Amino acid sequence: MTDLLRKPSGTHGKVHDISPEGAGWGYVGFTLYRLAPGDRVAEATGAREVILVLVEGKAHVTGGGTDFGVLGDRMDVFEKTPPHCLYLPNGTDWTAEATTPCTLAVCSAPGHGGHGPRRIGPEGIVLTPRGQGANTRHINNIAMEAQDWCDSLLVTEVFTPAGNWSSYPPHRHDEDDFPRMTYLEETYYHRLNPAQGYGVQRVYTGDGALDETMTVKNHDVVLVPKGHHPCAAPYGYEMYYLNVMAGPVRKWRFQNDPDHDWIWRRDNPA
Repeated sequence: MTDLLRKPSGTHGKVHDISPEGAGWGYVGFTLYRLAPGDRVAEATGAREVILVLVEGKAHVTGGGTDFGVLGDRMDVFEKTPPHCLYLPNGTDWTAEATTPCTLAVCSAPGHGGHGPRRIGPEGIVLTPRGQGANTRHINNIAMEAQDWCDSLLVTEVFTPAGNWSSYPPHRHDEDDFPRMTYLEETYYHRLNPAQGYGVQRVYTGDGALDETMTVKNHDVVLVPKGHHPCAAPYGYEMYYLNVMAGPVRKWRFQNDPDHDWIWRRDNPA
């Protein structure tokens, strides 16, 4: 099994470059740039569609032959304001020039040419609570099922308060059996507040063939090729993560770990 915990390669430039080939799977790609003012990056999408997420900071962005101007408003991700994002289909290119210190995520998956470039947010992205008690977290949906202008990508942000659990009860989406479940590969890009903090994420299968519990720190990425994948933020530290999912069917259908499904049923009565 490929190492599931990916540490950043540095603090400036391209600090993550996770391809399907490097991850050992078939769909999700994730790149992260940490840029200083004046830094410029340019890429071609090739056979993949892309969502650029201005995690924090501002950049002048062009893509698909359109100048989208300066995007970004959130200078610290833990402001929790809606992100500025850009969707680009396969067969296009893009450039971004940072106008402030900037963290830029590049989320990618196979594209089929079904959609055109478009700006995403901040309009229409609303911070929404999910869960109860110590399972409460807050979601910024960037491109989930309701947004039908993607071919493959599902992208969302999650803010987990200090001391709370997230992606919980443990659930999995690793079988291509729609509508019961969909096969979706997934990455978690983690941030902690304050930045010296840490979180915990477990990735495991019911048969025990995969069972890894990882300490995640600021700017780490966790790969979820299969299995259940809960995470937790210790007391004193907020956790943010940016999720990227993709698979053969652009639907999010999951099954809870049967041992812990009673929590879901208690919190979501029929």
